[in-house]
Amino acid sequence: MRAAVSMAIETRALRKVYAAPKLKKRRSGAPPPPGSLPSGPPRPPGSPIVALDGLDLSVPTGEFFGLLGPNGAGKTTTIGILTTRVLPSGGQALIGGEDVVARAVVVRRRIGVVPQRPNADRGLSVLENLIFHAAYFGFSRAVARRRAEEILARMGLGDRGDARVEHLSGGQQQRLMIARALIHEPEILFLDEPTVGLDPQARLALWEILRALHTEGRTIVMTTHYMEEAEQLCDRVAIVDRGRLLACDAPAELRRKAPGGTLIEISLDGPAAPVIAAARAIGGVLEVEAHDSTLAVYHPGGGEAVAPLIGAVQAAGRQVTNIRLAPPSLETLFVSMTGRKLD
Repeated sequence: MRAAVSMAIETRALRKVYAAPKLKKRRSGAPPPPGSLPSGPPRPPGSPIVALDGLDLSVPTGEFFGLLGPNGAGKTTTIGILTTRVLPSGGQALIGGEDVVARAVVVRRRIGVVPQRPNADRGLSVLENLIFHAAYFGFSRAVARRRAEEILARMGLGDRGDARVEHLSGGQQQRLMIARALIHEPEILFLDEPTVGLDPQARLALWEILRALHTEGRTIVMTTHYMEEAEQLCDRVAIVDRGRLLACDAPAELRRKAPGGTLIEISLDGPAAPVIAAARAIGGVLEVEAHDSTLAVYHPGGGEAVAPLIGAVQAAGRQVTNIRLAPPSLETLFVSMTGRKLD
């Protein structure tokens, strides 16, 4: 008899390196196409892409766990490895104590996966999509149909079983994806950016569904780059960037680790570094950081420091192009750790 495992998910020094993308030849002197240049520090041409760099995570059974970070942080790669779709380059990943590489078939029976974009079969009805998916796990058609009808009712889609997928709204399609992921009664549910592209009403409706699933004791792992989503839904949040774990704790504890005071983010028309000394001399300023053309200042009074900061910027020969204020939060913690915003 297999011993009970307290951890639903574990990763140990998990690493994933992708081969360098092939560079397309351009006419001499022609500029690169828009959007073709990667964000972040420049990477030498022809060098491999390190998507995960020694990631260690532990998710207890029954926890709602969030992976928070911007696009390119390694969140989707992590989910890909944990759901057996991506082979790691190093380290180990375990689901309920089972290695995701050596025991991939066993792992797949224990997990449900909701992709970032709905990918239901548009040639089938809503109900047929679920029945067809259940067949992969050995359910008879009668049992699959009964389970499908029950789950659709829970998802608020009980009257849409005969509808074609293209006739569903974006929120309804994402609920169908959750229903499909639950059809074989998995122990762990993975969701990759489940609310991207949804309107506010559909997003809130999906939050309620996820909360209900969590109260049943199901382990849920969700990737997101929405700070509010992580704070509202997750028991614990791991902040990741460029394949590395920066912090992991309950949202309230992470907020307490954020730099004190309000973040005053000032965009300039040139490098922000020459303004650092003058900004630090302003009364009450707790911390000042310069990131390219952005000056990040932490001040307990928030708005009261804006006018002196504008004066310091102008005295340094720069002009202000934008100002943004943010209270202590997961976002301000992320900015203090990485120098960039979550989006």
